[in-house]
Amino acid sequence: MTYWVLPPRSIPPLRIPLAQVSDLLTRLGQSHRHAVAEDLLRLVGGFVPLAQCTVFSYNGQGRPRIVGVGDRARTAALSRISQDYIGRFYRLDGSVAVMRAEQAAASRAPASAPHILLHRQRAEDVAHGEYRAVCYDLPQVAERLAILALYESEHWLSVNFYRGTEHGPFDQAGIAVVEAFAPLVVQAVRLHYTNRAVTQDLPELLLARIARREPSLTRRDLDVVQGLLTGRDTERLASDLGLTLASARTYIKRVYRKLGVAGQRELLGLLMESELPR
Repeated sequence: MTYWVLPPRSIPPLRIPLAQVSDLLTRLGQSHRHAVAEDLLRLVGGFVPLAQCTVFSYNGQGRPRIVGVGDRARTAALSRISQDYIGRFYRLDGSVAVMRAEQAAASRAPASAPHILLHRQRAEDVAHGEYRAVCYDLPQVAERLAILALYESEHWLSVNFYRGTEHGPFDQAGIAVVEAFAPLVVQAVRLHYTNRAVTQDLPELLLARIARREPSLTRRDLDVVQGLLTGRDTERLASDLGLTLASARTYIKRVYRKLGVAGQRELLGLLMESELPR
């Protein structure tokens, strides 16, 4: 298992394109889910040949989640490969052992100076035949270099850069480039993950809470609640759900009545209580 802690060193003289960095920053948490992985692939790939980029989040022993993927048109199967990874192969990944081994050290590191790790994994390092076939042979990947960092003492974020078989393994110059970008990559992905958690995951968590509290809510009622949680007005809600404006208003009133609230403000107040009343 080849990994190391990002060393404190002088940054190589890289002429970083400010326009690309600016585009990356403006997309954090705002654009489609894969935009940041695609931007990172373009940015770092401008200095070292790369084929793909994937970003995963890990929480405890459960399955990782796909934060985003970026692909330089090598295979349309990258999304499916990523799904196979989180569903079938992630426990075999050397990065999982690295995160487990470095959990304590990473937890002690301050947020201003995170404990950043780099882990190399070549195709020949993967003993499991099916894992190697799906995640390395199919996309024609020679090696993966993963940047690993703990997020809020709980989640690990993993940003993976892949070299195609036509590129060969990373050389020392290529590794130095990834190391130079690693602090920027970690902070960008942290911000992106936080923003998406607030705008997407939080409404889903609140929706799950309210479904448990009020089992009489129908699937359509929950769709209405989800729309209200994401800030849709009545017209947008009606359009998204294929309802007339009058029907949308009726559904909203029915949801409020079932939950015992008078409007959207009381709904949000109810959901933000530490314990939902029964």
